[in-house]
Amino acid sequence: MRISQLEGKRVALWGWGREGRAAFHALRERLPGLPLTLFCPQAEAAAARAESAGALQVESAVTGEALARFDVVVKSPGISPYTPEALQAQARGTQFIGGTSLWFSEHARADGRLPDTVCVTGTKGKSTTTSLLAHLLRAAGHRTGLAGNIGLPLLEVLDPQPAPEYWAVELSSYQTGEVARSGARPDVAVVLNIFPEHLDWHGSEQRYIDDKLALVTAGHPRVAVLNAADAHLRALQLPHSQVVWFNQPAGWHMVGEVVHRGAQPVFDTSDTPLPGRHNRGNLCAVLAALEALGLDAVALAPAVRGFRPLPNRLQLLGERDGVRWVNDSISTTPHASLAALDCFAGQRIALLVGGHDRGVDWHDFAAHMRDNAPLEIVTMGANGPRIHALLQPLADAGRFGLHAAGDLPHAVEQARAALGGQGGVVLLSPGAPSFGAYRDYVARGRHFAELAGFDPDSISAIPGLGVA
Repeated sequence: MRISQLEGKRVALWGWGREGRAAFHALRERLPGLPLTLFCPQAEAAAARAESAGALQVESAVTGEALARFDVVVKSPGISPYTPEALQAQARGTQFIGGTSLWFSEHARADGRLPDTVCVTGTKGKSTTTSLLAHLLRAAGHRTGLAGNIGLPLLEVLDPQPAPEYWAVELSSYQTGEVARSGARPDVAVVLNIFPEHLDWHGSEQRYIDDKLALVTAGHPRVAVLNAADAHLRALQLPHSQVVWFNQPAGWHMVGEVVHRGAQPVFDTSDTPLPGRHNRGNLCAVLAALEALGLDAVALAPAVRGFRPLPNRLQLLGERDGVRWVNDSISTTPHASLAALDCFAGQRIALLVGGHDRGVDWHDFAAHMRDNAPLEIVTMGANGPRIHALLQPLADAGRFGLHAAGDLPHAVEQARAALGGQGGVVLLSPGAPSFGAYRDYVARGRHFAELAGFDPDSISAIPGLGVA
């Protein structure tokens, strides 16, 4: 649905975070006379009225009946369409869309295609991969837009001038279905991996998988770049797309630290700034996407040496009193925590895990700790007790030291004490969202930096956002 198609309809916004504000300003710019209602918590109502200069009718009671008064509700990504209120309104004819859907509809050609647009999704690694893609496109001299779930709502860059030659767009599982519903067909779509996540939003593991994969199963990209090492992706049949595999011998893949294109060694990644082997492996996905765009990926690969790693993603904050502090606050699954641990194998590590409890299974994580545990583990947050209980038998057997903390400041204290002044790494890789204790993973990472003795402002900026 294009923004112009909202003319004459009863339209509401749901959510007043950055995405909600971006939707408001985009609609106000394109359709200045369109009446708009906003559903948001009472605590945000005054700010919304002030920013909108009275152009919004603000309501705080979100019910199915209230939502059903509208033809279209433009909701923020973090609000699930599977809530009882949303389902009740949908049953009565209300259409729910997001800013992602509006942006894709606005940018699609008449035949639905979005030429030179690359969408990236995956349970872990998608932000670094999208940013790396934009970095290499710019290294080749191409004006490129970097936006989406990475930290810049698409509607904030609805109509940049001059327009970029390429778009690198990160999509969360909250947004991938929006692309399909927009009717737009991306030029290239990259899917890195699938692990259970956001089960509270999606309602079940299968629905999470289906929603995540909608980018390629229903979005019908011209080229789908898929990870051959992922069982969910290997099982896909995509008759509407050309499928290009990475992480397999015939395509782009890693042999040790060297990136190969088939049998051809291309680039040694051992001296690159990419944090973690999994991110170096995702370089293969980026190079496959560049080739799908018709560019010389072999020639561009060495430009990765100029890449600046993103904050909150295996980010080395620095060293204090012999202890290195690593901020991996973006880690919201147990698999991500395991990948982070792998980067520091053989070192003295105090690992901080736990956060918002959305029902994700930690048994695989616990099984991994039998033989590959850090020196110390500190559990924290709402799901901390559940993780602690799983790990307790292994701690009792002497596999590692186990500590319980009520919150992040207490966890940092426990980690310092556990390392005993003998040096090592304090690794925040919580494997769980920050909801409840923090607004988002960025706020959690900033607090961790402050607790460790570093300036949070100096570690927060994402390089390259926007169009350049």
